[in-house]
Amino acid sequence: MTPAMIRPTKAQIDAAIIDRAAGLFARHGFTHTSIQQIADAVGYSKAGLLHHFPSKQAIYDAVLDTLLAHTQEVSARVSALPPGRERDLAVIEAATDFNFEQPGIGALGNSIAASTQPDNERLKAIGTHIYASLAVDLSAPDPERLIRISVALAGVGIASSMDIPIELKRAWRPFMIASAMGALGY
Repeated sequence: MTPAMIRPTKAQIDAAIIDRAAGLFARHGFTHTSIQQIADAVGYSKAGLLHHFPSKQAIYDAVLDTLLAHTQEVSARVSALPPGRERDLAVIEAATDFNFEQPGIGALGNSIAASTQPDNERLKAIGTHIYASLAVDLSAPDPERLIRISVALAGVGIASSMDIPIELKRAWRPFMIASAMGALGY
């Protein structure tokens, strides 16, 4: 007798759709990613996908909302820590783990950081939370610190997105974190 298969919940299905779509958006851009590509990536028909999200824009909005919620949560969690190594380490660990858990959204976060879309309020809010979590004073940012943050987070994102087994990535986790902390000057 085979064990009963546990069906994923709607929230789990939606999370998988959001992450896969985010990866496609990161690779091809919003405009050049089709509903059919997203459906194919998650193994659904186009109609099945549209049952979960009514449009490509709704999926993109869910991606940004997920990334915004994550950055808000990290910022709130580390806000009690004084600026410095411990706080930066907590942020880098959170970024590394998030990239492992949701690689598509992590890839999109990196592609957003590399582009300029100043008219999107959610993107501004995501950036603001990232910088706040790392105790950056946006009224007078230190250019060296901004570059170090960019290198650290991009490095974590790229290493996390490598096409290797998750077990190997997890074994690499301490080295990824140490490298990111090195980029931050520790």
